[in-house]
Amino acid sequence: MKKLINRPEDFARETVEGIVLAHPESLKMVNDSWHCLVRADAPKEGKVAIATGGGSGHLPVFLGYVGYGLADGVTIGNVFASPSAEAMHEVDKAIHAGAGVLHLYGRYGGDIMNFGMAKDLDEMEGIEVTEVLVTDDVASAPKGREDKRRGVAGLLFAYKVAGAAAEKMLSLAEVTRIAQKTVDNTRTMGVALTPCIVPEAGKATFSIGEDEMEIGMGIHGEPGIHRTKLQSIDEVVTNIVNKIIEDLPYQNGDEVAVLVNGLGGTPKEELYLAYRKAHQLLKERGITIYRKYIGEYATSLEMAGMSISLLKLDKELKEFIDAPCYSPFFAQSR
Repeated sequence: MKKLINRPEDFARETVEGIVLAHPESLKMVNDSWHCLVRADAPKEGKVAIATGGGSGHLPVFLGYVGYGLADGVTIGNVFASPSAEAMHEVDKAIHAGAGVLHLYGRYGGDIMNFGMAKDLDEMEGIEVTEVLVTDDVASAPKGREDKRRGVAGLLFAYKVAGAAAEKMLSLAEVTRIAQKTVDNTRTMGVALTPCIVPEAGKATFSIGEDEMEIGMGIHGEPGIHRTKLQSIDEVVTNIVNKIIEDLPYQNGDEVAVLVNGLGGTPKEELYLAYRKAHQLLKERGITIYRKYIGEYATSLEMAGMSISLLKLDKELKEFIDAPCYSPFFAQSR
């Protein structure tokens, strides 16, 4: 392992401390705990609060999407490890402003269990809580079992749209509905070229040959659909985009938001090569790109690879995807 860190066991805590020191105007800790971050202006009276959370190692997910027009608070675990229910409860209390709390996070076992316990603690104190799980990874469960899929880079769209709806002061029921609608219309698939190294483990999360790649691998190194010899970027993107389009399905006349996401160790030039081919394929099918996001939005430490996400838009979702937002990691004017 070769990393610019101090003690591996301090990696997650020191990362969060550095972020809070760098952005005190935007983020603050709850009860001086690095596990609990909220917007510096939280709570906002009468506004539905959005809480998210998960393991470290995926910047800017999860804490990078805490800010205006996005989430209000986040609970942070160690690398690839779920935070505790008690910490989630503390965040919920810190952001609750009388209109209820939406738990919005990726579908992973530990997070489901702990957010569920946090919800029980919240409701004992009179805080109304709803839940939407992001399940955009088409490689993690077959069509027809979408509710069993993992949440990956499509989290960006869920934060962006739900956050805009909450900022508009819509009700908890409406923010929840719009968040679920966003998830239902989002699909993602990725490819991994190399593993990452969890600092405390000190070794690669999986092994893969120098001339191999894995289609559909998850952001923690979960198995994908199949392993193959290294292909050209045009071949990879064609494979991914075709599977995504067939899954929803997307069709001629649709408008979409496109996200080309780097997993942490892929040059931006290669992400633009991927976007080039995705643009071509969508145009050939009569699908219009309404908005595009190209860069690192949900990573896995230094893993090389990328994913493509599509969000099928309608008039309502376009309004919220267009809304301004700001966090130290993600900003949009309109």
